[in-house]
Amino acid sequence: MYAEERQQAMARAVAARGRLSVAELASEYDVTTETVRRDLSALEALGLVRRVHGGAVPASALTSLEYGLAERDAARPAEKEAIARTALELLPPAGGSILLDAGSTTARLAEALPRDRRLVVFTHSVPVAARLVVNPAVELHLLPGTVRPATQAAVGPETVAALGQLRVDLAFVGTNGVTVGHGFSTPDATEAATKRAIVGAARHVVVLADATKVGVETTVRFAATDEVDVLVTDSEIDGSQRKELVSAGVEVVVA
Repeated sequence: MYAEERQQAMARAVAARGRLSVAELASEYDVTTETVRRDLSALEALGLVRRVHGGAVPASALTSLEYGLAERDAARPAEKEAIARTALELLPPAGGSILLDAGSTTARLAEALPRDRRLVVFTHSVPVAARLVVNPAVELHLLPGTVRPATQAAVGPETVAALGQLRVDLAFVGTNGVTVGHGFSTPDATEAATKRAIVGAARHVVVLADATKVGVETTVRFAATDEVDVLVTDSEIDGSQRKELVSAGVEVVVA
């Protein structure tokens, strides 16, 4: 296989599978890791992939483009369901308080909350609130703000100010990307400000993110690794990235 053919095949594989490590590509195309890194550099220069630590993701994964809620909800549903179910094990005891961020995985967690454990729940997400309002064990508080159509969640100064008055036991937060160097990030500045306020309002912070988010850096950081206690993800997480996060002080729980 000529270098150009190999590079085209790599670009198609990364686009189809979301993320591939250097080691995986080296094994798949029977070349050295140094050759893979040169190939990825060439592909990144052409705008076909974006290099991340240890591998590559599709070029679109690191742009500021946000997909609609329906599209995000349809992506990797089994993994998100498993993450939500695993996150239930981290809930505080009866009478405890939690903050639920917007997102397709946090919405699944809201749906799965027990109906026999009294919890005080705050959220800025309309879809999350819709799932919680029918749970008789939940004392629901919907935060104020301007609702963004892309996420169907309240953001802005009102939301941030309301969060600034809170102190809850636990926050479950979504993210668009996580790396040790850039921390936890999202493309939109107003969403980042709200997430930052959520992190600041909680004694304990848990991020829910499927493995395609790990190794991805988006525009605006809302939390450094030392501000997050636990990352709940799925079994597709790269082993080296998991070790890096653990070394940075983040407990990684695999669903």
